[in-house]
Amino acid sequence: MSRNGKVPGGDEFARTSESTAALSSRRKKQYAVSVRWEREMEEEESRRREGRKKTRCTCTHEDFHTLCCCGARRIGGMFMLMEKRDGSPVVIAGPCWPFCTFITLPLIVVLSGLVSYFVVLNRESPLPWWFAFIYFPILGLTLLALFCVSCRDPGLLERVTDEEAGHGGWFWNEQVGSFRPPGAMYCRECKVLIQDYDHLCPWTGTGIGKGNMLAFKVFVVMVNVLCYLSIGVVAFALLSGFA
Repeated sequence: MSRNGKVPGGDEFARTSESTAALSSRRKKQYAVSVRWEREMEEEESRRREGRKKTRCTCTHEDFHTLCCCGARRIGGMFMLMEKRDGSPVVIAGPCWPFCTFITLPLIVVLSGLVSYFVVLNRESPLPWWFAFIYFPILGLTLLALFCVSCRDPGLLERVTDEEAGHGGWFWNEQVGSFRPPGAMYCRECKVLIQDYDHLCPWTGTGIGKGNMLAFKVFVVMVNVLCYLSIGVVAFALLSGFA
C-alpha cells in the first residue's frame, strides 16, 4: 500500500473491471421479429431441453432451410450466414432464397452462358472480337447486383421500448410487439420489421427495404440490359446468316 492509502495498480484494476463489465453488458441486437415465431421457437427449445427432441429429418421446409443454411442463426424468416459480434448481419439470406438460388441464378448464368458459347465467343460469329469486353462485364455486374440484393440486410429493425420510441410519430405493431417508425412495415414472409419496406421479391429471395433498395434498382436495370442485349446479339447473328 502506498503513502496515500491507495493500492498499487488499483486504478488500472478498476479501469479493467469497468471495461470488462461494459463488455459483458453488451448484448446482441434484439430484432423486432414475429412474436408468434418467437413463441414457437421457445416451445421447440423447451421440448429439446425436456429430452423430447424431434426427429432430425421430418421432410419439412424448415428442415430444408436449416440443412442448406448450415444451421445459421434465425431472425424470423431470415438466415444469418455471417454476422458481427453485436449481431448485425454481414451476409443474410431471405425466406425465398431457394427460388433465387435454383431459378433466378441458373436462368441468368445458363442463358448467358449459351449466348456466350454459341455467339459471343464463337470464332465464326459475325460479332467483333471486342464485343466480349462489353457483354461479360454486364453479366458480372448483374450477378454482383443480385448478390448485393439477396445477401444484404434489407433494413432489419430492433425492438424498442416506449421511452426509446419517444414522440417521433412511431406506431405500435402488434405482430412484433414493438413500436415501428414511419415507413417501416412488417413482412409476413420475413417475419421481421423492415425499415422502408417495399415488397418481397421472390426473384432475389428476400424482402426489399432501405438497406438493399439501391442494389435492387441496379439489379433491375442490369438484368434488363443483359436480357435485351442477349436478344439483340442472337437476332443480329441470325439475320447475318450465322446458324
